[in-house]
Amino acid sequence: MMQQAAWIAAALVFAMGLYSLCTQRHLIRLCVALGVMETSVLIALAALAWRPDAQAPIVTGADGVYADPLPHALALTAIVIGAATLSLALALTILIFRTHGTLDIETLRDKGREAHSADGSMVGEHPL
Repeated sequence: MMQQAAWIAAALVFAMGLYSLCTQRHLIRLCVALGVMETSVLIALAALAWRPDAQAPIVTGADGVYADPLPHALALTAIVIGAATLSLALALTILIFRTHGTLDIETLRDKGREAHSADGSMVGEHPL
């Protein structure tokens, strides 16, 4: 029951992040949505490690059920990687704002199309 609740919470948090990722046009809000989706992965890893009546994985010689330490190690790794990725994304967002003066994706896309159409290239050639 407890593990099912954690899986449902992870799915709901992931759905909220995905909805925000699909509907937002502001770059900082997109970074926050990615952070929310990362949190759902951490919840899922915690649900994966949970076992009823499990002890901490410190072997004392006594028999018993131990919690799996691997998902906890993966969660710590995911936290470090997520923090580094989010800080890089926010640094690039600051650079984009300083360069273009906006954080709206549609405005940035329009500026990119205008810049490429002004130099003679076709508008549909660039992936922006």
